[in-house]
Amino acid sequence: MVTFIFGILILIIGYIFYSRYTEKQFGIEDIKTPAEKINDGVDFVPLSRNKNMLIHLLNIAGLGPILGAIQGILFGPVAFLLIPIGCILMGGVHDYFSGMLSVRNDGAQITELIKKYLGKGSYGFFIVVVSVMLLLLASVFVYTAGDLMAERFFNQSDFSLSNPIIISIYSVIAIYYILATLFPIDKIIGRFYPFFGLLLLTGTGLVVIGFFTHGINLENINFAHLNEHPMKVHILPVFFMTVSCGLLSGFHSTQSTIISRTLASEKEGRQVFYGMMCIESLIAMVWAAGAMHVYSLNLVPQNLIGSVNVINSIADVFVFPFLAFVVTIAVVVLPITSGDTALRGLRMILGEAFGLNQTKIKNRLLIIIPIAFIIISVIFWAKSNAGSFTVVWRYFNFVNQLIAVPTFLYATVYLYKNKKNYFMTLIPGLFYIFITTFFILNSKIGFNIDYNISKYSALIVVIISIFVMFKYKLKKED
Repeated sequence: MVTFIFGILILIIGYIFYSRYTEKQFGIEDIKTPAEKINDGVDFVPLSRNKNMLIHLLNIAGLGPILGAIQGILFGPVAFLLIPIGCILMGGVHDYFSGMLSVRNDGAQITELIKKYLGKGSYGFFIVVVSVMLLLLASVFVYTAGDLMAERFFNQSDFSLSNPIIISIYSVIAIYYILATLFPIDKIIGRFYPFFGLLLLTGTGLVVIGFFTHGINLENINFAHLNEHPMKVHILPVFFMTVSCGLLSGFHSTQSTIISRTLASEKEGRQVFYGMMCIESLIAMVWAAGAMHVYSLNLVPQNLIGSVNVINSIADVFVFPFLAFVVTIAVVVLPITSGDTALRGLRMILGEAFGLNQTKIKNRLLIIIPIAFIIISVIFWAKSNAGSFTVVWRYFNFVNQLIAVPTFLYATVYLYKNKKNYFMTLIPGLFYIFITTFFILNSKIGFNIDYNISKYSALIVVIISIFVMFKYKLKKED
């Protein structure tokens, strides 16, 4: 329990001090934000700070902070330290700069920021990568949310497309996605997300209360044996690919740019972008603790360890039966409210790329309709192939962490140009170049190359990246 509490303290103290340092390095100004300058009534709409905080929390907190946490805790209590340290030094910094640089550039999306700071070559590559990632995420979140609802509320065990109940649930979620993507941000998202955000915090709070009312068994860290993964999986690079959203998530850079268009003042950025990342990390810590407890008591069958089913096991153990449904609803909300804004972010990215004015509903439909057909196709493929969820989720995790890299690098260019501490973004960027390269070279879903060869090859890629950054990307800013 001591390690868990120490991790929480790292998160709190880190936010108090390092978020202010991050804000200072960015250099906020008392100027009009895109929401005030443009205010088109669709995507650029000023919202209150509290609304922006709750909306952004739901945007970034998909299943990642929970599913990643219940998988990451298999490495042992070291997760209770790596999650908050990673959040403070990397995740919070990433989210803050992705959001605030978008604010400073009239609400530009991640791809446009890549083009401006890193060049057209990087832009061409990452617009494809980002689009694929958002499509995969939205598709996966339709049926993960649907399956959770079907199991918990409709007592279903058949999750195939031959089950009419499953089809009905998926259809309702998909229709909601389309409407939330199509309508102005203040009409659906702005009205319902604050309530959903409070529901999420309530569900997590009930689990925490259960730690005290039901008791919890948590291990403390053993520095002589940090890695306790039952399958002997290496911490590097797998842990940093598994615990994504609670530690660092490239997906957040596609969501921060949505809120950059509703922020009323640059002063609110620290609480909205950095602060909500810390709340997400706290959520991950809570679910990691719950998972460690149910694993230690062998309450989860071996074949379900690390799966979505662990969520219900944790709710059943720590929450009184008459309140357990609140936790389930809070969890179901996560993939739904990240899936719809994933599509909204994709609409905005493609709108910028093709020069389609998004104030016109026909232009929004021109993007949304083909996207809907692609998502339906992915769902049919995923549900008709055994083990496809695991495959899609692993590829999503890889792409998710990969797109965190350009955000760190374009933030580095910005800081270097403004004579600020650019190492605070360059070092995390280089670290994730190492992690993502290491992973794709060594992983079975990648090139399946020997562990040590992959590790040293990744180090070589980092060295090359350092040379490229200082030779071409930073030098030209002198």
